[in-house]
Amino acid sequence: MKNEATGLKRIFSAYTFSMQGLKVCYQSEAAFRQEVWLSIILIPLAFYLRDGAVERVLLIAPVFLVLIVEILNSAIESVVDRIGDEYHILSGAAKDMGSAAVWLSLMLVVAVWLIILI
Repeated sequence: MKNEATGLKRIFSAYTFSMQGLKVCYQSEAAFRQEVWLSIILIPLAFYLRDGAVERVLLIAPVFLVLIVEILNSAIESVVDRIGDEYHILSGAAKDMGSAAVWLSLMLVVAVWLIILI
């Protein structure tokens, strides 16, 4: 069913769907929950450890990127699982690539934090 809302109603509708997506991901994905809690620690820590706005943004942005990539990975996994339970090489590859994207985003957090803090 297509959403026909326009203007502010469409914006509110999009916000509502986004919050539903965050809720579903938090409730169903342990990795996302862990990354949310990690972000709750790292984001305030970025403000404590650095005074400059640029350094704070550089510390915080990759943390949000991890959350974004994890949501996309979870969406890919949901679609693959929706298609069927039987193993298919392309389904496995899609899940593995999503997992690799999450891992790379986590490595970005580590690299940026080490570079800025050392």
